[in-house]
Amino acid sequence: MSEIVEIIDSLESKLKKLLAKIESLEHTLLELNANLKTATMLSNQQNQEIEMLKKKIVSLKMANSLLGSDENKKDTKLKINSLIREIDYCIAQLSE
Repeated sequence: MSEIVEIIDSLESKLKKLLAKIESLEHTLLELNANLKTATMLSNQQNQEIEMLKKKIVSLKMANSLLGSDENKKDTKLKINSLIREIDYCIAQLSE
């Protein structure tokens, strides 16, 4: 009979340890999920900022090429030709 009591006590002890471990893991999971949400939000913000900066770079390159910098003479000519074609197209549309 004493052996059965010892086995039951051992099982109870192991069960308590297991429940404590489960609770600890659930707490860790909640923390990790919170960290994941934070990291995802930060990543999204950084991606939006990267896209905004890419658009700014394109705008600045265009402005620089329209100003006629020596580095971008070819780009400047191509942009001017493109603008002239757009204007010609608009004039043709208005005259019809």
